[in-house]
Amino acid sequence: MDENEDVLVSVGGPVDRGVGLLTLNRPKAINSLTHPMVGAISAALKAWENDDAVRAVVISGAGDRGLCAGGDVVAIYHDAKVGGAATRQFWWDEYVLDAYIGRYPKPYVALMNGITMGGGVGISAHGSVRVVTETTKMAMPEVGIGFIPDVGGTFILSRAPGLLGLHAAMTGAPFTGADAIAMGFADHFVPHDRLDAFTATILAEDIDAAVAAHAEEPPPSPLLAQREWIDHCYAGETVSDIVAALRGPAGNPGGTAAVDAADLIASRSPVAVSVALEAVRRAASLSTLEDVLRQEFRTSCGALRSHDLVEGIRALLIDKDRNPQWSPTSLAGVTKEDIDGYFVSADPDLSFE
Repeated sequence: MDENEDVLVSVGGPVDRGVGLLTLNRPKAINSLTHPMVGAISAALKAWENDDAVRAVVISGAGDRGLCAGGDVVAIYHDAKVGGAATRQFWWDEYVLDAYIGRYPKPYVALMNGITMGGGVGISAHGSVRVVTETTKMAMPEVGIGFIPDVGGTFILSRAPGLLGLHAAMTGAPFTGADAIAMGFADHFVPHDRLDAFTATILAEDIDAAVAAHAEEPPPSPLLAQREWIDHCYAGETVSDIVAALRGPAGNPGGTAAVDAADLIASRSPVAVSVALEAVRRAASLSTLEDVLRQEFRTSCGALRSHDLVEGIRALLIDKDRNPQWSPTSLAGVTKEDIDGYFVSADPDLSFE
């Protein structure tokens, strides 16, 4: 194991029935994914797939802040300004990896501790054993930078109970580990201070023993408790309809939480929020993760062609003025043609051959 690598790759446990260990190792950047990291994860998984001495895989993040905060969007900013070819290839390889994780033939255990957002969701939420803690802070926050939820996120969002997935996609707001379980992003709740013991039990015994010894009933899901007003407000046909419902009449059942959601949506890229709404709706009718990732590759490439992705990253992470100048500037300025343009062929479309 090379301690200088951004992904630490090793095998632990008994020699004849080991466990592949992947540790994202950029703690200062909350383990944000780079293109070489995607390649390293893919290579390790492929090697272990056909290694009879490896019975399972566990992926985690170095440091205490989180599994992975997402992709390296500052790199995307600079590349987009010169055409975006490297970013397009990064997404291609990342989404192919996400699909591979989704069909990986061996148990794939993801420790979704702390911040797990964007690309971090892609390398964890499609695994077969997904673990959250009381520190988990999950989100698909893409609309805040003029981007669209990706990495297979819309596959899960579109299948969440009621319209909780639309709420998460259109606000970009973080949600808890308990919410993640309720929405279909995770399976088990393990207290943060028992994660090391959880992994040790997998190494010494097996995954079932680890779950039995360390998993607990998750706390109540705050989002699930708000489903009534979320289902009501997000049933509108357009983003404007949804925002109007969230602001609602006096006595709106969502109260201040609904108004806060409306304010969040209003601060996001108008075109990105509009495309996110359409993307989640379309994902609901696509039958496989691969089909959804292919659609997401189209919307991602659409964002790469847009004004708002570069502007959103600039405002949040480059100049840090938090004052993006979106184009169009309002929801009223977003046309059906604008939205449909994000769903045209990426030419070539994503392939899993």
